[in-house]
Amino acid sequence: MDNREFNEVWNKPVIKVGMITLLLGAVTSFLPCFYLYFAHGVIPNISTILKSWGMIASLFGAFYIVEPISYYSIFGLAGTYLSFLSGNMSNVRIPCAAMALEATETKPATKEAEIVSTLGITGSIITNLIGVTLAAFVGAALIKVLPPTIADAFKNYTVPAIFGAVFGQFSLKYPKLGVVGIGIPAVLRLTTKLPSWVLIIASVFGTIVVAKIMYNKENLNKDKEVTA
Repeated sequence: MDNREFNEVWNKPVIKVGMITLLLGAVTSFLPCFYLYFAHGVIPNISTILKSWGMIASLFGAFYIVEPISYYSIFGLAGTYLSFLSGNMSNVRIPCAAMALEATETKPATKEAEIVSTLGITGSIITNLIGVTLAAFVGAALIKVLPPTIADAFKNYTVPAIFGAVFGQFSLKYPKLGVVGIGIPAVLRLTTKLPSWVLIIASVFGTIVVAKIMYNKENLNKDKEVTA
């Protein structure tokens, strides 16, 4: 399937459905606010709204830029729409998409990867819905009966453990980039007092730049070998 046919069969319908569902998700997320206003007349003033938005933007604003760019090569177009709508991108969607690509031995950033990662993400969303529903009833009760040390470990270390596993998975395949990916934030953290969002942007885009340089160098060496 060439690029034009793939664009007609896959990309255009994905963009259409993705835009509609994401916009609906954005609008419906304000329904509790609409209810409070129309049913009870409760609404914060503009200064409070802007101040609240500013606090959230200062904490997560970097992700507005970093996540779509850094995750796209794994998610693909459809997977990006699905993941931003369903959430849990870094701790669930990326591992599932990456494992789907690895299990099928599919090269990232290809048409095949677009389909495979979408199937992996879709399966994770269905499983996640079932698991979250069960966890809502069972998980909270289970945490309460566990010793405080174990409960605190679940709360504090689950996400870092997932991030570490994903990092290890990719580092095994690309060890040089793994060193770069962990080295940039480590050096910046030890030598500067930059805020976390700057470290995130520097780490992501720094690793992308180094990966691009390594990729170009590898291709140049191959061209020289072919010419020789």
